[in-house]
Amino acid sequence: MAQYTRKQVVDEAHKLAKMIADIEEIDRFKQIEAKLNENQKVQSHIKKIKALQKQAVNFQAYGKSEALERIEKEIDRLQDELDAIPVVAEFKETQMVINDILQMISSTISREVTNEVIRSTGGDVLSGETGTKKDNSSCSH
Repeated sequence: MAQYTRKQVVDEAHKLAKMIADIEEIDRFKQIEAKLNENQKVQSHIKKIKALQKQAVNFQAYGKSEALERIEKEIDRLQDELDAIPVVAEFKETQMVINDILQMISSTISREVTNEVIRSTGGDVLSGETGTKKDNSSCSH
């Protein structure tokens, strides 16, 4: 059985990261992000929302609840308008797709490491028990 150093595994992780960064979905994300950054309406809404969020923090700090409520409603309204812009919806959708891909990769690695540990100890992958657990449970002391 091959033994790998931590450095070798990390180097492979860097290679995998470069591969992932080159998949079609990431290219799509970059294209949409560029469109988002060029869209003046989107950028204007983002600036307004950020400014209002700063005001909201101040109103909250000084206990001005009525003013805070008004600001929060305005932020919600602007956020709804922002979400209605097609490029924003497209951007959020590509973010979700990428998050799903990363989650799938992470789950696959985690599952396969666990299964490999089970297999390498002579355990049973289906029951999820390592061979060391089996050996301990059959002890008759």
